[in-house]
Parts: sequence; C-alpha cells; structure tokens
Amino acid sequence: MEHELIFSSEVDRDTSDYETMLTQVISAALDAEGVTVPCEVDVLFTDDAGIHQINLEQRGVDSPTDVLSFPMFEWTPGQPPTEETAETDPATGLLPLGDMVLNLDRAGEQAAEFGHSLRRELAYLTVHSVLHLLGYDHLDDGPQQRQMRAREEAILGGLGITRD
Repeated sequence: MEHELIFSSEVDRDTSDYETMLTQVISAALDAEGVTVPCEVDVLFTDDAGIHQINLEQRGVDSPTDVLSFPMFEWTPGQPPTEETAETDPATGLLPLGDMVLNLDRAGEQAAEFGHSLRRELAYLTVHSVLHLLGYDHLDDGPQQRQMRAREEAILGGLGITRD
C-alpha cells in the first residue's frame, strides 16, 4: 500500500538515509497492524531543545523525550482504520494518521546506552510512535504496556531489526 510520509528536519545533518529506512519501517508497521487504507504521516527530526519545546507547548511537560506522537484520531489497539472507519481526506484519499517527532540526540544516547545502532533505535522509536498513532498506549505498566511491547518486537523482528 502506498502511504505518504512527509519528512522535515530541524537539525543540521543529512537525514535522507533515515528517511529511506523509516519509510520501510512505517509501511511495515502499518501493514503488520492490518491498516487497509493509505495513510499520511508527518515525521519531524529534531534535537533535545526542539522536542523539549514541543513537549512543553503541546503536553505541558518541561523536559525532552525521545519521541512524541500526535494522533489525529482515537483508535482502539488491534482495531486498525479500514475503508469503513477511516475519515480520509477527500482531496488526497489519504487518512491523516498523525505526526511523530523523533529526537536524534536522545536516539543516539539511547543507542549507545543499549549497545545497538542508531538505525535500530530510530526504527524502534518509529514503530513505537506508529503504534501510538494507532491507539496503543503504555501508561499503565501492565497489560497495555505488554501488548504494545509485544507488537513492537514482532514488527521489528519481521523486519529483521534486532538489538545487535
């Protein structure tokens, strides 16, 4: 399925390799979740300062984080949008799924901390964000978190992206 991914960056580094990889990751995550409508996802690459400001303005949280997700609609985990349930944009035929903001500073720190590559960390954060856009959450530290973690690992495993 052809999704439209709109990449932008607030950092002074070439993100084109990341964009290519994340296009594959986002498409695989949407496919794995059974999304049957073409979606639009906006992806912003930023740094600690940029995500800190967004976090403060949008969520009232005065600190940076690794990734933020801003879904356009509320979905139930495991019940993806379909042609019958999706409100597609009449002009494009796409479902505006939402926005994700990736902090390249924090992704690099976490990759080093966990002993894997930046590409793996960005893939993980991207799958994590797509699942948030599709209604998954992990705030309960219980069943919802286990469900989300299981889906993350299944999707990354299907892509052959491991912690190595």
